[in-house]
Amino acid sequence: MNTVDTAKPVGIGIIGCGGISDAYFTACPRFPNLKLVACADLDLERAKAKAVKYSCVAMTVADLLADPGIDLVVNLTIPAAHVELDLRALRAGKHVYSEKPFALSREDGRRVLAEANARNLRVACGPDTNPLGGAVQTARGLIDGGTIGKAIATHGYMMMGGHESWHAAPEFYYQRGGGPLLDMGPYYLHTMITLLGPVARVAGLARTTWPVRTITSEPKKGKQIPVEVATHLTSLLDFASGCAGTLVTSFDIRTGYTAPFLEILGSEGSIQITHNGKLKLSLPADKGGWQDVAFTHPYTPDLRGVGVADLGMAIRSGRAHRATGEFALHVLDIMLGVEESSRSGRFIDITCPCDRPAPMAKRPDYDLDP
Repeated sequence: MNTVDTAKPVGIGIIGCGGISDAYFTACPRFPNLKLVACADLDLERAKAKAVKYSCVAMTVADLLADPGIDLVVNLTIPAAHVELDLRALRAGKHVYSEKPFALSREDGRRVLAEANARNLRVACGPDTNPLGGAVQTARGLIDGGTIGKAIATHGYMMMGGHESWHAAPEFYYQRGGGPLLDMGPYYLHTMITLLGPVARVAGLARTTWPVRTITSEPKKGKQIPVEVATHLTSLLDFASGCAGTLVTSFDIRTGYTAPFLEILGSEGSIQITHNGKLKLSLPADKGGWQDVAFTHPYTPDLRGVGVADLGMAIRSGRAHRATGEFALHVLDIMLGVEESSRSGRFIDITCPCDRPAPMAKRPDYDLDP
């Protein structure tokens, strides 16, 4: 990559103006190295409404991709559209940041990476909220510093009752590309790999508890959804480092539970990240036992746009970015491997490699305005 003026903001174009887009529209202008230029959506009126609300220009997708003032496309379309839009953006000479999942097949993920490499462009993929957030980056410092000794095991839990009780259009969560693992698993897997490094092989159990779901939320109350995907999955993760991992993701749990978001168990202590983003450290009683840990790094777990800002500065400075396409493809390989294991009854080797991303600085080079 050619190094250019790092003070020049990166022009951002957002494609996909659905519910998740507000978080990006709000966050991106807070980073001084990003400039929100335009937005687009298949529903142009929806794009126009966002443009008025967030002071940018509404365009068609084709016009946005052709705009020379846009350096980086943020792809917030539905999962089934991620790959083709990523490829269109790359062929238009734009860098890409996509929402998760990266693709729906390994082959499609490789196509995106090959296109980016051929054009000397950058590809990144979410999520950025947890792995680049203050809790996880603080936990990484504790792990890398030896505070809990050798990491022996990790376990994470995402269990809920599904989207049909509250979401306005929940159908795609139960179609190919949806389900709890592909939809929510990236938050946990990106976090685990940030803390513990890549995974070597996986196994899994999967089930579909209810083959049909009934929407109870408006405006589609009463509509039935045929369920095409597993809705409760238990993943076994054999990390290359030797750490043993378990991840449970479910849309079938309709009551409360007490398991943490994520826990890392070490030879000398353990770290727990709670569902509300708190960080706890457990050490032997003579060293303090359970204790709350103050963050050493900025950003709350619900702040989207950190990965876009990190990518933007990487584009300008020439340094590596963290939420790489290779990282996202590794996570996709894991998730598809878990599904394949549940059908075959055997471990699945992970064949899409990635490097553990570099830790964040305590004051990143794209830090928020005061």
